[in-house]
Amino acid sequence: MNSEIKIETLHLFPSLDRKLIDLLNGLTAAEWDLPTVAKRWNVKDVASHLLDGNLRTLSMSRDHYFGESPENIDTYQDLVGYLNHLNMAWTSATKRLSPKVITELLEITGKAYIEHLQTLKPFDPAIFSVAWAGQAVSPNWFHIAREYTEKFLHQQQIRDAVGKQGIMTKELFYPFLDTFMVAFPHTFRTVSAENGTIVSMEVRTDIGGIWSIEKTDKGWILDKSQHLHPHAKVVMDPDTAWKLFSKSWKPEQVEDKVIMTGDIILAKRVLSIVAVMA
Repeated sequence: MNSEIKIETLHLFPSLDRKLIDLLNGLTAAEWDLPTVAKRWNVKDVASHLLDGNLRTLSMSRDHYFGESPENIDTYQDLVGYLNHLNMAWTSATKRLSPKVITELLEITGKAYIEHLQTLKPFDPAIFSVAWAGQAVSPNWFHIAREYTEKFLHQQQIRDAVGKQGIMTKELFYPFLDTFMVAFPHTFRTVSAENGTIVSMEVRTDIGGIWSIEKTDKGWILDKSQHLHPHAKVVMDPDTAWKLFSKSWKPEQVEDKVIMTGDIILAKRVLSIVAVMA
């Protein structure tokens, strides 16, 4: 990835973490059991998954300890299946932990997690590539940005479930969505079109933005210019955007929530952007 499009997120982790701990400390027993858009997970499961992310990063990236090694990972779906297995095994095991214990562990490990991320050199190769962006190797800054989207997404899932907003702001939401949009060109990698074809995606309100891709000899290229003339365009609200691109909602569930203009076939393809391992 080009250094010119580096997305800065590292400075946002402490604030996002503090908001998470404050949120969890304020939940009632009933709120911990509420269902979320993360399908089979309730609020407590999502918080537990965030804890797993801290511990896995510290173990693998900081301590170079990988524990169980996956076998027969030959395809993207093999990797997704393996990660889903790890996720479900963890949330099942931590059902015996109290909400207070999970919150305390998140606060302790969150500080160590951020300290570790701060030691990574931005343009060195990351320990893991960002597969949903089609990358075989990713720079650390993008790996960190991907980690930020995980932190933001799962906290927002909790806030959505309990009806307590607080992170849908320009400062915190825009970098989350900006990182997700790196998946935009990869989503169109098999789509044929004439050179110069432009497809745009706009998220309304002052916390959103406009992202476009243009077909060139080198494939589809991401462009954040604001005054392009797209051949196809999709417009949606922020709530739809984070749920759709994290696969919490399916494309067919949002067609009545978005505005599509121009080439509808190209526009509908935008709804297939997925910026999580799913």
